[in-house]
Amino acid sequence: MSNVHVMNHPLIQHKLTLIRDRNTGVKEFRELVEEVSLLMAYEVTRDLPLEDIEVETPIGKAKCQTIAGKKLGVIPILRAGLGMVNGMTTLIPTAKVGHIGLYRDPETLEPVEYYCKLPTDVEERDLIVVDPMLATGGSASAAIGFLKQRGAKSIKLVCLIAAPEGIARLQREHGDVDIYAAAVDEKLNDHGYIIPGLGDAGDRLFGTK
Repeated sequence: MSNVHVMNHPLIQHKLTLIRDRNTGVKEFRELVEEVSLLMAYEVTRDLPLEDIEVETPIGKAKCQTIAGKKLGVIPILRAGLGMVNGMTTLIPTAKVGHIGLYRDPETLEPVEYYCKLPTDVEERDLIVVDPMLATGGSASAAIGFLKQRGAKSIKLVCLIAAPEGIARLQREHGDVDIYAAAVDEKLNDHGYIIPGLGDAGDRLFGTK
């Protein structure tokens, strides 16, 4: 079963409150999403392995630790996931970035992949899938499935807000994928929006609402 990690750090919660506010404009919304993504990256990378090394300081030799050669990848789900990339890569500048684009078939209502560009060594990387909202879980589950089909073995999902329905679906379909969220909200409404949520993250990021 997936572990669900809810990040209740005061800075994250404060900025998430501003993100939720309907009066927050596009520029500030983008900046806040990027800032929260950067803060969440600290927690997501908490379990990276370390190795001991020795460095020469201006005063003498010091026994220190460095990340043990772990390869990382950040994979936004288009389009809203793009808003979280800069925050993640600011903290993890060596991570490679892939992209997955999905749309919902109007007849079957199933997610269909229309774009996928990934690092060539995806099977060797710890992948961080980013999307601001985990609502029904359909897009996230499909994206993770596509990554696994291409050989990915280590995947985490990072979102700003999750709904219980989306968490349940991901746990049911991808129980090996840990979920990181800044908040878990009440439920979905009849249109699949998270209540109280923050509205449509893509529209608010790109000013298309």
